[in-house]
Amino acid sequence: MASIKVFGHATTTSTRRVLLTLHEKNLDYELVNVELKDEHKKEPFLSRNPFGQVPAFEDGDLKLFELLLSTLLTDHEDQGTNLLPADSKNIAHYATMSIGMEVEAHQFDPAASKLAWEQLFKHIYGLTTDQAVVAEEEAKLAKVLDVYEARLKEFKYLAGETFTLTDLHHIPVIQYLLGTPTKLFTERPRVNEWVAEITKRPASQKILQ
Repeated sequence: MASIKVFGHATTTSTRRVLLTLHEKNLDYELVNVELKDEHKKEPFLSRNPFGQVPAFEDGDLKLFELLLSTLLTDHEDQGTNLLPADSKNIAHYATMSIGMEVEAHQFDPAASKLAWEQLFKHIYGLTTDQAVVAEEEAKLAKVLDVYEARLKEFKYLAGETFTLTDLHHIPVIQYLLGTPTKLFTERPRVNEWVAEITKRPASQKILQ
């Protein structure tokens, strides 16, 4: 039995980021499903994350919530894919990766997640897409992707020439957006190449299975 346990739901982007990391690091794990109707808002899940948000994570004596993937990488840095900058002791390189993760969390993800909700999940739940919201969020996401397009003209990946956590953090919601009518990626050639590159990785394919 795997010593690593992830308490979450396989459809959430937050859980998928953790699973992506574990696949990239070639680490075995057990996904303990947490139903999002109410299970994450009561015990025993609240003993793992008092804020009631998935995922929670256990690796032996290490128990985490609001998971910092860099903590997981530190414990398994010699295994699987290196997801930190090639020279992780270079403060500037590490800071570039960290800033990229902040941009994803505060600029990219809010608009991208709303688009996925409007254009994908509402259809699944039999709800009507609000086209005004789609237009508003596409405009927001377009501005972020314009910055990415410029960045990707200089580097293969967002934090430099190697795949890092910055790129990995984007994958779950991008996978959902690829199932929507949005043309925001294909309209930007460097972004489109980057999207194709990061979503064809074996770890990216495994979380879709």
